[in-house]
Amino acid sequence: MSKQQNGNVAIAVYGASGHTGKFVLSELARRGLKVVAVGRSAAKLVQTGIQAAEIREASIEDANSLDRAFSGVAAVINCAGPFLDTADPVAAAALRAGAHYLDVTAEQGSALSTYETFDNDARQAGLVFIPAMGFYGGFADLLVSALLGDWVAVDDIRIGIALDSWHPTIGSRNTGKRNTARRLVVANGQLSPIPMPAAVQEWKFLQPFGPQQVIEQPFSEISVVNRHLRSIEVHTYLNETGHRDVHDPNTPPPVPADETGLSAQRFMVEVVVRKGNEARHISAFGRDIYAFTAPLVCEAVQQLLAGKARVHGAQAPGAVFDALEFLDALAPDHLSFETLGV
Repeated sequence: MSKQQNGNVAIAVYGASGHTGKFVLSELARRGLKVVAVGRSAAKLVQTGIQAAEIREASIEDANSLDRAFSGVAAVINCAGPFLDTADPVAAAALRAGAHYLDVTAEQGSALSTYETFDNDARQAGLVFIPAMGFYGGFADLLVSALLGDWVAVDDIRIGIALDSWHPTIGSRNTGKRNTARRLVVANGQLSPIPMPAAVQEWKFLQPFGPQQVIEQPFSEISVVNRHLRSIEVHTYLNETGHRDVHDPNTPPPVPADETGLSAQRFMVEVVVRKGNEARHISAFGRDIYAFTAPLVCEAVQQLLAGKARVHGAQAPGAVFDALEFLDALAPDHLSFETLGV
């Protein structure tokens, strides 16, 4: 019996003691999945009160330790950034273990590297590797994919992100320092460096946000969308509140607002897709971008284990899953959304 068929499958979470990693552990447990918590220090994992079936120690500098940590697991979720440093060694170890690989990178370069490095080997092994299966990256790709429907190619994809605040984690701060490459957009059908200075415009979000000033700020969703969808233009915009908070070194990290551990932060992500004179629109609303990443990546794992992957290899979530079915699975507990013009 394969690991994917066994009802007692284990899911390894690398970076389990981090802010997002803890949410992922909790969500996997809530879904009744066996969890293997992996980190650089087993003692630290124990000290932080991690609840898992097993605790294993591994570091990206020691391939043998990663092999031991991922032995016998069906999937690896990498929550340890910066992913420009961790994705390749952790994904390589997942491949050697015969396990699916997912991470939650917002880094464009990391997602592109995973696609380029692991697609063929993962495909041959019958595995699915999904980089950027988080709020930044995979979430927008699922929204775009659900919106396109019967459209094979489009002229323009615009993604707007509104946050009522952004209190970045220490991991986000470290990633920002590490991720210094010029960000990319899709312009004239090609991945291209973002024009500078970044474009500023108004975006008329639905309530409760309403009209907002936004700044062009592409994240990993550009790499992900471009992986499997055809559009002449793909651009992402972040509202000024979120942009100001994350670039202010004095903005504190997130704090729990209730017993669930979620912060009070609210988000809205809207996508507008145009083809000729026609336009389609989808708007999604939820709470706490870090906590929301957990049901996103855990739903992906659960669907992989259930055999719902439509393709193998290193892929975007919109290519692997039925996007609308996936989003429906998150509503209403984690997400509310509506579409127009489909």
